[in-house]
Amino acid sequence: MRFYSTNSPSTFTSLGEAIMKSLPEDNGLFMPETIPALSPEFFKNIERSTFSEIAFEVAKQYLSPDLSLEDIRKITDDAINFPVPLVELEEGTFMLELFHGPTLAFKDVGARFMSRTMALLNKNQSKKLTILVATSGDTGSAVANGFYKVDGIEVIILYPSGKVSPLQEKQLTTLGENITALEINGTFDDCQRMVKQAFLDTTLREKYRLSSANSINIARLIPQSFYYIDAYRQLKDKTSPFYFSIPSGNFGNLTAGLLAKRMGLPVSGFIASTNVNNSVPRYLTSGEYQPTNTIATISNAMDVGAPSNFARMNHLYHESVNEMRNDITGYFFDDDATRAEMVNTYSHNRYILDPHGAVGLLGWKEFKKSAPSNSQGIVLETAHPTKFIDVVKETLGIEPEIPKALADLINLEKKSIVMGPDYEGLKAFLMSR
Repeated sequence: MRFYSTNSPSTFTSLGEAIMKSLPEDNGLFMPETIPALSPEFFKNIERSTFSEIAFEVAKQYLSPDLSLEDIRKITDDAINFPVPLVELEEGTFMLELFHGPTLAFKDVGARFMSRTMALLNKNQSKKLTILVATSGDTGSAVANGFYKVDGIEVIILYPSGKVSPLQEKQLTTLGENITALEINGTFDDCQRMVKQAFLDTTLREKYRLSSANSINIARLIPQSFYYIDAYRQLKDKTSPFYFSIPSGNFGNLTAGLLAKRMGLPVSGFIASTNVNNSVPRYLTSGEYQPTNTIATISNAMDVGAPSNFARMNHLYHESVNEMRNDITGYFFDDDATRAEMVNTYSHNRYILDPHGAVGLLGWKEFKKSAPSNSQGIVLETAHPTKFIDVVKETLGIEPEIPKALADLINLEKKSIVMGPDYEGLKAFLMSR
């Protein structure tokens, strides 16, 4: 399949170049030439499939014939080796638990798929591939884990100092080997801006083979559509309308859901649930897109004032807010509302939400007030609550058990390089290596 930039729809490039290059030179984002449709028969018989089989069926639509079916099967079987269970919270409301992978966050799906795909595409290259990635929390840890000790690839992670949870920080600063963490005295938007500038810097690109592991990379985006389709497989009532409520920051997760819908998933719509970094909900209300400076919240992985994937969303809907409104409804909530929902859900359902899942659940509850009475809501629970243990303890007054994967990190030494939020500092660091 060929890919094009959202800024140059008539110019095409190969799968390998789109993935390995990550960002087009015109500063757009890569999109597939066509969004392939899965057969009605596939959805009719979907309950016979496993999660990894669904992943293979979706992935081969984009990766074949550039990669062999055997290689695609190896990638999906190895990457998708954990469940994403659909848990009924109460009648008509479900939590899609995306935190059962190695770093306990939804980004394990995309990062594991991408690392294995890129390792395959990078074979026989004499020059090392350098992956630059900006993170507001979970991306960094998932990418670090996915690419750890992968031959021929190094990862440099930029994260905002003091704006990720302590355990998230440990996940991305304690591995060493081919993983380097840069602690930026700024916001996630600063980190993202610096990474984008690096990709467009011709001097830097002469020294490095650069790629990205953020959701700006199409190889991160495609696999995130897998679990939307797997959620439908698990849904017992497939006749009533169902909606996904997605805690949203950089909007890669929601964009992946849009791809799944266009591949044939019979979803009725999407709810863009954000914290007070609400550029997209405001756009859906006013029709004017006005990105803002980032505001720090307790749902820090969603602290994004200028979401990159809005460019893809806008492109899919022909830059028409009215078209987008047909599929997407947006709501935003502050920290007080988020904490109140965490308390309410634990009190009534004995279910511990992380702050991002709480925002998603708030979005569904607001939406269903005006939805058909038989509507079903699937809320994406994107991270294990103990990744935000300080917020959980302070809000709920309980001491949740920390999974071993996180507990083992507590006493490890953090290793990061501190720098300012200016691009020239990043460039100087990279050029001096």
